[in-house]
Amino acid sequence: MKIGFMGAGAIGCYIGARLAASGASVTLIGRPTLLSAIGAKGVRVTDYKGYDGSVAANVLELSADPAPLKSCDVVAVSVKSFDTPAAAQLLAATLAPGQVVVSLQNGVRNTAVLRAALPHCKVLAGMVQFNVIRPEPTHFHCGMNGRIVVEDRPEIHAFVAALRAAGLEADASAAVDAIQWGKLLFNLNNAVNALAGVPLRAMLSQRAYRMIMAATVAEAVKALKAAKIPAVLNIPIPPALLPGVLRLPTPLFRLAAKKMLAVDPHARASMAEDLDRGRKTEVDFLNGEVVALGARVGVPTPVNAAIVALVRAAEASGAPALAASALAARIKAGK
Repeated sequence: MKIGFMGAGAIGCYIGARLAASGASVTLIGRPTLLSAIGAKGVRVTDYKGYDGSVAANVLELSADPAPLKSCDVVAVSVKSFDTPAAAQLLAATLAPGQVVVSLQNGVRNTAVLRAALPHCKVLAGMVQFNVIRPEPTHFHCGMNGRIVVEDRPEIHAFVAALRAAGLEADASAAVDAIQWGKLLFNLNNAVNALAGVPLRAMLSQRAYRMIMAATVAEAVKALKAAKIPAVLNIPIPPALLPGVLRLPTPLFRLAAKKMLAVDPHARASMAEDLDRGRKTEVDFLNGEVVALGARVGVPTPVNAAIVALVRAAEASGAPALAASALAARIKAGK
């Protein structure tokens, strides 16, 4: 099976390298600087469970031009959400009628953007429930558990089988839209983590940070309820109960949310890495999505709005590394 990735970033390189290591033919489309580094060193992929593998550069097809994607059985889009319109235009000029395209991106808007630009392709929704960071230029590390979930259509089943053969947890689901919203609820912690400047596990172990996370999730849950939009979490907790779980005293939280704490002790949100490297973040497609939904259905979202403003400021000035008390104070002040 030949699988292409439009977006050789952390997710594209990690999943692509895992697939290539299992025998799939993989094409990575990305920026010349990263592709040059991969061409010289290959790709190393690791995870928090102890997996450690390497893929030589000659096993991968590397290109800054999307033309090679035309021969792929499945094209996975793994660019940042704000780059989706530009990527969609390139794909529209490249892909053949009937080609299968799957969005493996954060947020809930990308599939619609791709479908509008690619009416001649079979565009399916998807979701990656784990995060990947880049400790070194060609080293990609998965720091937590989670599945890859794609929209259940017959044409995607071979892709799911290839992911499983690569040792990745993968499923096809008819409820992928609800799963995307559930992932967004979890991803609201990304901005808190980026502003806190501490590893995810350390942040989750501090109730003061969890209280902030709970406030962001509570606003989102109210907005989703008002909009009658379902959400499904990656843990056996109903979304409406998640804020209460986050607010529990830490000893009880550790008992109730063991799966949330099953992360690498050094793992951080991808948004934290973006701020460290001076890159634009996806906050508009995460906390900003909650703000937009709240405005549409008449649900106030002041905590998420304040966090969006703080992250945008940090994009310009750098990660502030705020203690929980300082972050709470800035959120209360609305800036």
